[in-house]
Amino acid sequence: MTIRSIRRLGDPVLRTPAETVTSFDAELSGLVEDLLDTLTGEPGRAGVAAPQIGVSARVFAYGANRVVGYVVNPRIVHLAGEQDGEEGCLSIPGLAFPTPRAMEATVEGVNERGEPIRVTGTGLLARAFQHEVDHLDGRLYIDTLRGDARRQALRAVRAAFSSPAR
Repeated sequence: MTIRSIRRLGDPVLRTPAETVTSFDAELSGLVEDLLDTLTGEPGRAGVAAPQIGVSARVFAYGANRVVGYVVNPRIVHLAGEQDGEEGCLSIPGLAFPTPRAMEATVEGVNERGEPIRVTGTGLLARAFQHEVDHLDGRLYIDTLRGDARRQALRAVRAAFSSPAR
């Protein structure tokens, strides 16, 4: 079991779009295993994307609503409904803000052997899909915030990440 450390805000890998996976080999299998171990190794995690463990690859693992899995080269193909609720991020620890997301999300991609997969989730699982695909595109959830919520989040991030105890 390999639980990898999470990269934090300020690490350039979090702001760089991840590379499309083209090799379906032992290295990819190891990455998927590490992502799943990192996800399930600590309670309360709904997802983790490869860039969060320092790897520029379009892969994420998810675990919510008693469903655990992963998707390679994911793309969101369907969004429906609306939900609003607190959202946080392993890469911005200790902070959470109301973040609007779709209530239902469908993701298509492939598994570690390159076989097509399609996964649909609602609620927390849909939120996780959207959050992790954002990571793969070099975006963080705070980038989706607008108005007062965004200003509040940016102030909190500056305060949290400018302190020497980081």
